[in-house]
Amino acid sequence: MSPVHKSSSGSSLGPGGLDLTQAFFKPISSADPPSPTKRHTKISVVGAGNVGMAIAQTILTQDVADELVIVDVDPDKLRGEMLDLQHAAAFLPRTKIMASVDYAVTVGSDLCIVTAGARQNPGESRLNLLQRNVSLFRNIVPPLVKYSPDTILLIVSNPVDVLTYVTWKLSGFPSNRVLGSGTNLDSSRFRFLIADHLDVNAQDVQAYIVGEHGDSSVALWSSISVGGVPVLNFLEKQQIAYEKETLENIHKAVVESAYEVISLKGYTSWAIGYSAANLARSILRDQRKIHPVSVLAKGFYGVEGGDVFLSLPAQLGRGGVLGVANIHLTDEEAQRLRDSANTILEVQAQLNLGI
Repeated sequence: MSPVHKSSSGSSLGPGGLDLTQAFFKPISSADPPSPTKRHTKISVVGAGNVGMAIAQTILTQDVADELVIVDVDPDKLRGEMLDLQHAAAFLPRTKIMASVDYAVTVGSDLCIVTAGARQNPGESRLNLLQRNVSLFRNIVPPLVKYSPDTILLIVSNPVDVLTYVTWKLSGFPSNRVLGSGTNLDSSRFRFLIADHLDVNAQDVQAYIVGEHGDSSVALWSSISVGGVPVLNFLEKQQIAYEKETLENIHKAVVESAYEVISLKGYTSWAIGYSAANLARSILRDQRKIHPVSVLAKGFYGVEGGDVFLSLPAQLGRGGVLGVANIHLTDEEAQRLRDSANTILEVQAQLNLGI
């Protein structure tokens, strides 16, 4: 397959390919070259499906990168998506957009976001699907590492926790430079539902879902606050009765919300697009914000028994994962988190990584 490249530059539109840039602008005399400290940020997205393109589109509209690269195995789809984005140039911040089936186009990426994944066949077991995704990642991760040895790898493909672990193993990177989108989106859904319940803005709600991005995720009810007020503590002090079942139903709605979207429109894309762009901004702009993302969890909150990636409230910046916040967990929450870790470890134990 031949690579798909960026559209030819408009600077050589003159007769005989004459570079018009020189004729169009009169240079400033005695000008200094650009400052060497100015960062040029480059993001590569692997996978031009619904999720990959939602992430690419959100990154473009939010002006997170100077250069955006999309890689996929389907050259026609890839070129079509690239041209469609390039044609919106007049409405977007200036970003160089490139696309190719060849990973060489990703060279020098600051951040690589992997969305590619095998689709489940009818009747196929989750384990078999996962094993096919491991095989797929063997063809994705090594070239990304080869062309961008200093990059940060952000995994969005599902099951995200296990595939982030697989990526870490395949890359040979230190764990701070490999993370998964994890429960960043689950926590956003959680904050929305709580905000909806209390009729407040979701940005004023501090709430985390941690653990596996899936059925065994853990809602940290004990640390939820609205406008700086710890919710459960406040209710108890005011002797306001609340049903634990109501809390569980909100968490259940979070877990089931992705399934609901998939059953209605066939896939999820926009929310994960915003979630991934949100993580990209925190990392590349060195925001040092705390996000619940999938990180190497061994040694945190009593998680032991093996190397496992699951979501914890992590501080993100230019170095990737900078640390994990010490949020107080109740004994029940800590136990549920350990159970979630064991759920992932059991799946990992059945995998043939071939490393």
